[in-house]
Amino acid sequence: MNDIAREISKKSKSSFYYAFNLLPAEQRDAMNTVYAFCRKTDDIVDEGSVADDLKFENLRKWRIELEKSLNGHSEYPLINKLSKTIQNFNIPLGPFFDLLKGMEMDLQQKRYVTFNDLQTYCYHVASTVGLMCIEIFGYRHSSAKDFAVNLGIALQLTNILRDIKKDAERGRIYLPQEDLKKFNYNESDVLSSTYNENFQKMMKYQVERAKEYFNKATACLNKEDKKAMFAARAMQHIYYRMLNKIVDADYDVYNKKIKISTAKKVGISLGVWAKYRLVY
Repeated sequence: MNDIAREISKKSKSSFYYAFNLLPAEQRDAMNTVYAFCRKTDDIVDEGSVADDLKFENLRKWRIELEKSLNGHSEYPLINKLSKTIQNFNIPLGPFFDLLKGMEMDLQQKRYVTFNDLQTYCYHVASTVGLMCIEIFGYRHSSAKDFAVNLGIALQLTNILRDIKKDAERGRIYLPQEDLKKFNYNESDVLSSTYNENFQKMMKYQVERAKEYFNKATACLNKEDKKAMFAARAMQHIYYRMLNKIVDADYDVYNKKIKISTAKKVGISLGVWAKYRLVY
């Protein structure tokens, strides 16, 4: 089972895999298990050939299996492994069920009127994962929870900006409607991948907002917790670099591939790990 969780993480080529691969074995195994659960949950919603009503049903069954594992035994080995991880690291259950709510939001809601609406979504699908992870990393100060919440929002906003075109092809527009209106850029422009000055100005605004959340996360993290959070900090550095790549591309996420190479992810992760090993 450990290998299955690790392979799911590795196969995804996610920044998470490179960031927490330097953790001690027990924490690394726990992170792989949590990530594999989150990945499989996300896959239920993103299965393109499946109707939304069936996705809802699959999510409902997935939630039931999680509940069964917490009270005894699930038919899914991965969920049973997750249940043991939850117990071993005393991870609160709330974030897991909030994550499932976030996945339901993705099926129910294809547009977001205000940024507050989008922020709620980001909390459910990303901050929740951070709240799971910090229990595995360990922390001394409750401000680590605020760090996790703000970092999750920052990471999700970055994903949204990178994936505007891909999401639009799936009928989803995460950019707040109030922001589209503010910059005189409409829904049809998003769906047709229209790259113009209005789009550039709107994207600059979005990038600056995402960076604010990265900065909020940094401000929340107590110095005594920085060493334990090195994997999360590596993620922060990788995604901040991704934001800067969007800027360097003149915000043209429609026509330019925004990507951090595997070598760069590994390098950033090693650099952050070494820094906290030597300094703290």
